[in-house]
Amino acid sequence: MENQIKNALSDLKQLLGKGEFMAAMEKYLADDVVLQEANNEPKVGKEVCLQAERELLATVTHFGKYEMKNIAVGGDTSYYEAVMEFTTNDGTEHHFEQVNRTQWRDGKIVNERYFHA
Repeated sequence: MENQIKNALSDLKQLLGKGEFMAAMEKYLADDVVLQEANNEPKVGKEVCLQAERELLATVTHFGKYEMKNIAVGGDTSYYEAVMEFTTNDGTEHHFEQVNRTQWRDGKIVNERYFHA
């Protein structure tokens, strides 16, 4: 299981690094996924998460970067640090640093939470 997760994370690192967020989500989110940003209400279900991402990406005018580092896998859970930079259509430059905690089932993400710095 851990090797399967490590392979998926390697692929995700490539996809996200190129800004291919929708492709990554389509490929790796389970239908019953739960995604949660910090202490916000979780988003439940792949379609809900995809729609929220489409709405966010519609505001992005420039993608700077998405870096994954310090990846760790144990059992069905992975952790990594992420740095993301992008500009939105209101001219705001965003810089996020976060830790992602992900639970996997059958090669798909079933639960993910983002802890922001």
